Amino acid sequence: QVQLVESGGGLVQAGGSLRLSCAASGRTFSTYAVGWFRQAPGKEREFVSRCNWSGSNTRYADSVKGRFTISRDNAKNTVYLQMNNLKPEDTAVYYCAAEPRGTAELAREYNYWGQGTQVTVSS
Repeated sequence: QVQLVESGGGLVQAGGSLRLSCAASGRTFSTYAVGWFRQAPGKEREFVSRCNWSGSNTRYADSVKGRFTISRDNAKNTVYLQMNNLKPEDTAVYYCAAEPRGTAELAREYNYWGQGTQVTVSS
């Protein structure tokens, strides 16, 4: 069983930065792939980024490529999402999710989810 807790969200002006953290419990978390998703009001949950168990393989949505960076520290059981040059359209609740197979492509394929953290970017 893995439990995930996101933190680091908040209110920031356009062009600013935030770093989200996803802290996990569970001894096997270091073997799990982790994804970040976001959901804006009235919109479907969308993929943001993902990394494999070691952090050596990463992927990003086109909308955040070059601005967001995913990383992880398995010694701390934590995955990070560094978000730079934030835009108003990045406003959403951000969720981290984990899965043990390393093959998930869609949100429904992830086994564990955090409760989310709100990111609001003002113009």
